[in-house]
Amino acid sequence: MLYIVTPVFNRINFTKQYLYALNNQTTRNFKIVIVDDGSTDGTSEMIKKNFPEVILLKEKGDLWWAEATNIGVKYSISNGANYVMTLNDDTLPKPDFIEKMLYWSSLNPDVLLGAAALSHSSSEIIFGGNNISWKNRTIKPVLETLTIEERFGLHEVNFFPGRGLLIPVEVFHQIGYYDSNNFPQTVADLDFTHRAARAGFKIFCNYDAKIIIFENESANTYFKKNKSFKNFMMHLFSKKGGGNLFFFIKYAFKNCPRRHLFLFICRGLFGRIIGYWRA
Repeated sequence: MLYIVTPVFNRINFTKQYLYALNNQTTRNFKIVIVDDGSTDGTSEMIKKNFPEVILLKEKGDLWWAEATNIGVKYSISNGANYVMTLNDDTLPKPDFIEKMLYWSSLNPDVLLGAAALSHSSSEIIFGGNNISWKNRTIKPVLETLTIEERFGLHEVNFFPGRGLLIPVEVFHQIGYYDSNNFPQTVADLDFTHRAARAGFKIFCNYDAKIIIFENESANTYFKKNKSFKNFMMHLFSKKGGGNLFFFIKYAFKNCPRRHLFLFICRGLFGRIIGYWRA
């Protein structure tokens, strides 16, 4: 059985349309676990009223993405999950999304499968997985290497975000859960897939399984688009900041090969500090 785990916090409208999108899937062979970390906007009440089949776990509001996800994952495993999918509430899964994920998972039962992402504004595919090169200190989008005719099926990557990631339960048994101590919000998902890859699990982006994303809604996008000294500091030091320096350095030490570590950190720091103003 597939369990879909989604942490939520005070985004009732996103959560509602996300759950409606899951209700409209071409298969119902899955369960939904929502971890509501202290929402005050009526999110839990809305779920109870409109989506009684959803498993609702209410928390106190002192969690972030990683630990809230861990709570949902542990619940899922203890209730018989064979696979867990992490999926955000600011996405809209296409109607055949789960069907396509389960199809490819049945053919490749021991791999992690990520979702291809479409832009909400343009409906064009904008994300299809990345490959990181520690040596060259670069991240190369797989999408740029494929023709339109090649954008189907599975394409291997070496890490993946948690937005629409299907994970065999065996992965958690072997490597543990998300590192919420070092990465409470951002980076935890990337770190998890690096650890999975080192443990021998392959990772693919499933181009047949698509989700729509609101690419301009993330906190980090807001910080970058609304440039100011305050938002620069939020970008570099807040838990939601995609350029958080402390998280980046911990991420590099945990995952980058030692022979490439110094230059990787130097380039990463430069990109986060100087790149903010150039973007």
